[in-house]
Amino acid sequence: MQPPQPPPLNESYLRDDVKSPECEDLLSSLPSEEDWVPISLPSEEDCVPSSLRLYQGFWFPSWVLNSVVACQNHFQAHPSDILLVTHPKCGTTWLKAILFALLNRAEYSDSNPHQRHPLLTQNPHDLVPFLEFSFNLQNKNPDLTAFTSPRLLATHLPYSSLPRSVRDSNCKLVYLCTNPKDTFISMWHSINKLRPEEKGQLPLLEGLDKFCRGVNWCGPYWDHVLGYHKASLEMPEKVLFMKYEEMKADPSVQVRRLADFMGRPFSEEELRNGTVEGILRMCSFDNLSALEVNRSGKLPTGLENKWFFRKGEVGDWVNYMSAEMGERIDGVMEEKLHGSGLKF
Repeated sequence: MQPPQPPPLNESYLRDDVKSPECEDLLSSLPSEEDWVPISLPSEEDCVPSSLRLYQGFWFPSWVLNSVVACQNHFQAHPSDILLVTHPKCGTTWLKAILFALLNRAEYSDSNPHQRHPLLTQNPHDLVPFLEFSFNLQNKNPDLTAFTSPRLLATHLPYSSLPRSVRDSNCKLVYLCTNPKDTFISMWHSINKLRPEEKGQLPLLEGLDKFCRGVNWCGPYWDHVLGYHKASLEMPEKVLFMKYEEMKADPSVQVRRLADFMGRPFSEEELRNGTVEGILRMCSFDNLSALEVNRSGKLPTGLENKWFFRKGEVGDWVNYMSAEMGERIDGVMEEKLHGSGLKF
């Protein structure tokens, strides 16, 4: 049996010119700043200028607000749903693979050799689609019935911007964050792949200034993290708060923690026969990045699959930023996280 396919993406969610009058009115009323990427995504035949808009306290590219609003208004969560939540560029691809492998480990186990694992032939973003990209004004009710229960989905939305059905239901949220300095550098690399050649790279200091002002997709970063950290303290049975650095330092312990949280704990037999280690080998950066499916091809958004596998290293920021630049981010985060009990 093949894994369920994500709902087809109607690429109109990428277009700035496909909006209802209500969406046009909303956009015109929102504060705006220049986007890190001066055009819409590469799937567009006619790329148009993009801006960042401040919506519900967070910055979103203008081209994505269409689908964010539709998702908020129309997505109906199931109690058994599991949502992976990340700020952009925080280890999303790796954890999508791990969560998919965890939930489907019985179907694609070594004892079932006739079933080739979907992660060998499909990109993790195809197997675990982003919730907000499945919705748009032309497709308010995408077909999610192909997903067996529990449905595994992902989102970059801040906690306060989640659809009410998600916040009000018993579905579970797995939140992953990274050291903000690594987040910034990963974002800077990703953005430069999208910028047109004639625009050149985004100057590092310009990007740093935007990041430290909170002006980036789903920023401010500190507010995004704090929203889920607070929710995890208030509702630990609903929200699991994780750090990428802890995942990298002791992945076996963290994978078992994930399985317990999702209600799919490893049996004693699985622990003895190396199931945890098998999942980590399957989902390792070296394994995933070497697969042909992740070295070629594109997602429906036009983003190349290989762009999601850069390094996956903790502390890579030191290779690009001076100590003073790192201290600037540290200072902002220390101020913004003060009193929360959260530290990076």
